[in-house]
Amino acid sequence: MQKLNFPAYPFTIKEPAGTGQISKIFDTIRRKYVMLTPEEWVRQHIARFLVEELGYPKGRVGMEKEIKVNKLRRRPDLVIFNDLGKPLLVVECKAPQVKITQAVFDQAARYNLTLKALFFILTNGLKTYCCLLHAPSSSYHFLETIPSYTDLKSFASQ
Repeated sequence: MQKLNFPAYPFTIKEPAGTGQISKIFDTIRRKYVMLTPEEWVRQHIARFLVEELGYPKGRVGMEKEIKVNKLRRRPDLVIFNDLGKPLLVVECKAPQVKITQAVFDQAARYNLTLKALFFILTNGLKTYCCLLHAPSSSYHFLETIPSYTDLKSFASQ
């Protein structure tokens, strides 16, 4: 798999025995093996980064939880919840070859219209954007870094 702009983590990967099969990676959040697609590779990296580098509790990370957006079922890649179960941060992952354009940002940001999280991350593993939602104007303010869980919680309580 392609090297991403995240630290290298010791993932557990099952290589297929036969030809034509897809490798699987062990997801420590969902506690099961999942198909190792390019998007999953990015998802696993950002999840580990949030938990291991920025102190996000594993128990507050939801992966591919179903939500409804305009009566359609969608699955944001990651949602970080606060102590009361309300979304604080939504993460949308794309495969490394998918360019992060305004259209991709808009499509991913629509998930947050339902979740109403204060923070939003969009990443393809090579480029990562973190935004703060400014609710009164329904606009996003881009941040230079992803906040730690402690900073995220303290900001959300203001």
